[in-house]
Amino acid sequence: MRKQLKTIIYEILEVSGSTNFYSFADDLIIPCLIVLNITAFIASTSPSFSLEYKQTFEYIEIVSSLVFTIEYVLRMWVCTVDRKYSHPMWGRIKYGLTPLSLIDLISILPFYLLWLFPNLSFIYIISILRLLRLIKISRYSEPVRTLGTVLYAKKEELLATAFAVFILLIFASSLMYFVESSAQPKSFGSIPDAMWWGVVTLTTVGYGDIYPITPIGRFLGSILAFLGIGIFALPAGIISSGFAEELQKKKQEKTTENLEQSANFQSVEMLAGIEVSFDRKQRAIALHIENSSELMKLCVETTKQKLGTAFESEEIIRDLALKLYSETRRKFDT
Repeated sequence: MRKQLKTIIYEILEVSGSTNFYSFADDLIIPCLIVLNITAFIASTSPSFSLEYKQTFEYIEIVSSLVFTIEYVLRMWVCTVDRKYSHPMWGRIKYGLTPLSLIDLISILPFYLLWLFPNLSFIYIISILRLLRLIKISRYSEPVRTLGTVLYAKKEELLATAFAVFILLIFASSLMYFVESSAQPKSFGSIPDAMWWGVVTLTTVGYGDIYPITPIGRFLGSILAFLGIGIFALPAGIISSGFAEELQKKKQEKTTENLEQSANFQSVEMLAGIEVSFDRKQRAIALHIENSSELMKLCVETTKQKLGTAFESEEIIRDLALKLYSETRRKFDT
């Protein structure tokens, strides 16, 4: 009974499906509660909202945190249904160290820390971890899961691009420091100061708070601005190509699944047709045997009545009956 209950809860929490009412309710309620909780958290930072709806925001936080806690505990309890986490202790530890499980745990910690240590000022800073609950939506949202799949599939290309940007930033900031430090000691007093200008220029944001004034500095700045346009377009191209590949892959999987279902349906129809044909053949054979047996019986009785007294041997009468049967069948067949 306990094992059956764990399996049912596991299917509700881990297996998303519209056919199961409880699983569908879980997929609908939890994301709505996450959005409501984050909305309340954001609104609570506004002085006007925090004074007027303070108690409402507290109720939302209490209810949502308790629901998320129950969900986390249930997931840790039923995770052993999965073969990967089947061990009672090590399986749960392994499951608890998965990224989504860690996010579930970290996102509910601020509620209990604020409840246990309300007077510690730094605890309120930890409340920003509540925003991690947004990542929990990836359990229930196919587009978010697709984004995660694309980022994971393209991680090598993205890391290579990030490394190239980092190298370019170091070189550009160092060159700009040596070129502009004498002319602007406050703005380009060190390489870290120049890196702020490098980030703003590479990303083409251009705040204008720090900018080169020497001819060489302006020349280097213009080159870096052009390079920033191209190099920051690389991640967008990588991610877009990853999305196209993932969507094409899903489309192919769906097409294959439809073809398999169609093939299975045709196979079932073919087997049904074979069974019907075989059944008809069996009935025809049975009817033929029945008719033949009736005809043979009639031939034997007729031979005995007409010739039974003329021949003493049963073998002669049987042979005559078989001959009569053969001639009769040949006559009817023609």
